Amino acid sequence: MANFSKSTVPQFSVDVYQNEFLPEGGRDVSAIVTVTSTGGGTTGGFAGGGPAGVVIMVDCSGSMDYPATKMRGAREATAAAVDTLRDGTHFAVVAGTHVAKEVYPGNGGLAVADARTRAEAKEALRRLSAGGGTAIGTWLRLADRLLSTAALTIRHGILLTDGRNEHESPEELRAALDACAGRFTCDARGVGTDWEVKEVTGIASALLGTADIVADPAGLAADFTAMMEHAMGKGVADVALRLWTPVGVEIMFVKQVAPAVEDLTGRRTEAGPRAGDYPTGSWGDESRDYHVSVRVPQAAVGQEMLAARVSLLAPDPAGGDPRPLSQGLVRAVWTDDLAMSTSINPQVAHYTGQAELADVIQQGLDARKTGDRDGATAKLGRAVQLAAASGNADTAKLLSKVVDVVDAATGTVRLKAKVAEADEMTLETRSTKTVRVKR
Repeated sequence: MANFSKSTVPQFSVDVYQNEFLPEGGRDVSAIVTVTSTGGGTTGGFAGGGPAGVVIMVDCSGSMDYPATKMRGAREATAAAVDTLRDGTHFAVVAGTHVAKEVYPGNGGLAVADARTRAEAKEALRRLSAGGGTAIGTWLRLADRLLSTAALTIRHGILLTDGRNEHESPEELRAALDACAGRFTCDARGVGTDWEVKEVTGIASALLGTADIVADPAGLAADFTAMMEHAMGKGVADVALRLWTPVGVEIMFVKQVAPAVEDLTGRRTEAGPRAGDYPTGSWGDESRDYHVSVRVPQAAVGQEMLAARVSLLAPDPAGGDPRPLSQGLVRAVWTDDLAMSTSINPQVAHYTGQAELADVIQQGLDARKTGDRDGATAKLGRAVQLAAASGNADTAKLLSKVVDVVDAATGTVRLKAKVAEADEMTLETRSTKTVRVKR
């Protein structure tokens, strides 16, 4: 492990967990890369402290009035989030319907948080009312324009919706997400049960944020406060995980596996000969795990090679080359010792299971929706088995609301005859959340 951090930036470290030993002819190498950042949530901004900007996008479509508690909850939640803004943070509030409208400050830019602007923003929120359709892409594009009006270190969005994106095509939403990706991160929340899980999780995934359900509008204020506190803890933005591989090495995949599963393989941008960058978003005081899988050329017993070099880089505030933060090495060593070459690294095994858990939950719920009871039972039974084996108690509890568990160890379950819509949506929304491996 190498550490290149300086005192003016959050401290990053990289640790690599793997079984580097391969049998003769073996080619596939897997490693879990743990990235830890400390100091980002307490020292302010990157390279001595830079301003943060947050845009809160509130669904004000007509359905937010049914029941009226949704609109009231959204106003109260946004006010609570505004109260959580740190002095000096740039911010704006957007009302989202089939168009996007500035609620505060309303001058085509951002306000700077202090006692006066927070009070003005909360007064403006009292005038929010429901009416119109839903076109989320327009909300995101306005947030992007507002965040681009100031020189910001951290750029973040918080998006709340209660319904489906019915007033623009999926292609229009995808184009908006593509335009905003890499420009700001965004947490997305669905309130009630009339929204589309894949839309909300897709927004968060594309913009490297979190997604969740708030089934009861009464829970919005606490959730928005927690989201804003998390955003205020970010200290460095636009961190890239760079993977360099020698000639002949093929990259199979790069995935974030904790705190949630997120496949980054298709998000690679080339960064020089045999090197590519994968986006990780903004960081505070936190630790995340990544699963890197590569395929190396065949080699004889006794040979060894560097299979990959993993580096963390952050933008240079002065506009120069990205700054190295830390790095780790993935190795391959060929051996004829059967015990060494067949041993599975515990971290790799754990997160392989967690990734499968996310997949089989999604597959099981999809099968259930199409009436394939046998397929749903098999997939959700496997999910129960994996959740129990890995100690993922939160997911096991969510699964127990969709299936009756006969034997968790063998994955024997029965589909429940009746499932509350909120319970099914909660399981689907949170299916990618993982537990850390016990080291």
